[in-house]
Amino acid sequence: MTILVLSSLLLIGLILLLAEVLFVPGTTVVGIFGLAVSLAGVAYAFLSFDAEIAWWVTALAVVLNMAAIVYGFSSGVWNRFSLKSSMEGGAFDGRTIGLESGMEGIAISDLKPFGKASFADVIYEVKSENGFIPVETTVTIIKIENNKILVK
Repeated sequence: MTILVLSSLLLIGLILLLAEVLFVPGTTVVGIFGLAVSLAGVAYAFLSFDAEIAWWVTALAVVLNMAAIVYGFSSGVWNRFSLKSSMEGGAFDGRTIGLESGMEGIAISDLKPFGKASFADVIYEVKSENGFIPVETTVTIIKIENNKILVK
């Protein structure tokens, strides 16, 4: 019965440690619990057997647990959870290419202060410098900055 309890503790500890490394990496709760169960198995070995057998059990538990950790890191399981790409982009995406300060266009909606205006038959969202501008009014581009078009 003693060997069954000892092997159960060590096996459960090893399984929990493997589960931490392979299936739920990063949570550490399962790994800490597995390490605690393994240590309980080693403590049980020292309480139940003489010192020489207990040290052999300890060595076996350490080797198996270290092998589980090394296998987990070398198996590439961490690659599934690591970020492989990066976000690309920025504030300027080329929507305002072809526009320049001083160009004239027509407001196709009321600008309160945001609205839509047409420049060279292309519709853009613009912001009025002075607040409200009614529809069908001629507008002039004052400034273009980060895809924002300021008109008057």
